[in-house]
Amino acid sequence: MRNLKPFWLLAALLLSGLHSASAQNPFITNQFTADPTARVFGDRVYVYPSHDIRATPGHGRAGWFVMEDYHVFSSANLTDWTDHGVIVTQNKVPWVKPDSYSMWAPDCMFRNGKYYFYFPTTPRDTTISKGFTVGVAVADKPTGPFVPQPLPIKGVRGIDPNVFIDKDGQAYLYWSQGNIYGAKLKENMLELASEPKTLGELPTKGLKEGPYVFERKGIYYLTYPHVENKTERLEYATSTSPLGPFTVKGVIMDESPTGCWTNHHSLLQFKNQWYLFYHHNDLSPKFDKNRSVRIDSLSFAADGSIRKVTPTLRGVGLTDARQKIQLDRYSHLSKQGAAIAFLDTANTFQGWKTNFTGGSGWVQYNGVAFGSKKPKTVSLRGISTAGAILQIRLDNATGPVVAEVTVPKGSTWQEVKAPVTSFKPGIHALYVAPKSSTAAVEVDWVRFE
Repeated sequence: MRNLKPFWLLAALLLSGLHSASAQNPFITNQFTADPTARVFGDRVYVYPSHDIRATPGHGRAGWFVMEDYHVFSSANLTDWTDHGVIVTQNKVPWVKPDSYSMWAPDCMFRNGKYYFYFPTTPRDTTISKGFTVGVAVADKPTGPFVPQPLPIKGVRGIDPNVFIDKDGQAYLYWSQGNIYGAKLKENMLELASEPKTLGELPTKGLKEGPYVFERKGIYYLTYPHVENKTERLEYATSTSPLGPFTVKGVIMDESPTGCWTNHHSLLQFKNQWYLFYHHNDLSPKFDKNRSVRIDSLSFAADGSIRKVTPTLRGVGLTDARQKIQLDRYSHLSKQGAAIAFLDTANTFQGWKTNFTGGSGWVQYNGVAFGSKKPKTVSLRGISTAGAILQIRLDNATGPVVAEVTVPKGSTWQEVKAPVTSFKPGIHALYVAPKSSTAAVEVDWVRFE
């Protein structure tokens, strides 16, 4: 699932300790990530997620959420993502209980030339709090280095900090602990300026957490995960004031169809389009405490209501035709004759493959940018025990055939090439299917050159 980069860029990333990631969902595939807070700083989007890891003896609680540090990721186009590495880690924060592995959902905000990173965790001093509290780390750049404050924010007990700055310059901190709370922040962004207020107009049944507040056209939106039944769905309420009273309006995203217990999100507008950042357990389907972050487009109705978002694998952004196109992150897939599976169930970070099992199987991947110059060849990584020919069309099942790629008979993965015979400049969907209805073939990726 990695993007092709020029050699000099790959070398620079390796030397600097940075790593590249790709688009599609999930958009980070080299580690587990959850609870993504997305912010626009300058001309880039920065995502501050929590970092799930697997428990090992002496390191975290088995069967539960285990988190010891935070990374930050950034992108200029929501397609090519850079991992800037660890910015805060549990045993380098003075007030944190050592080896607590409870660095849960964070946030980050810019003010007065500084970046303020808010994170919840367990304090070593139980006189501060017997549960979670919220601390702040400060940096001159959105990627750090972040310097943690010596003590957490006084008067805050809970998780999932979220910061909102209103048009008048007043900053607010929101968090959850059974209920959802809000309070004004002082100008220094490090202390409360008012007593916490319980935002009490929300549903009383079921868990509520993960507040994320924003303003659009004079409407204040309080968005939050809520367990209406067994797992979390994303809901929202609106108000004419940052601290309410709020009126529950509806659902942003339904419960996970595969039973992932949590969801946690943020919303932002970037280049005139709104997006929903959220998580699912794509890379860990049997253990929903190891999650992965996703993005999908979001829109509003004329009355300001949020249209419900349907999760996709394709995600957002354009894919350069000269990068590896992961067909398994499809836009559409036939109901029969095609299925998605892990390349290696023992190492899910390697990503997925598309299995064509005969019949009328096909896959369609939207948003491929070809540009104006015709590529000479198409490469494909595939495997077929009996051999197969794959047809690659533009746009749909009746679109022009741009190439026919032969995957020779064999029991190992092969990278094969074929000439591009037809071409249309611009942005197109790819439609890929075996030429023979009886052919069985597996495909990892496709790339034009």
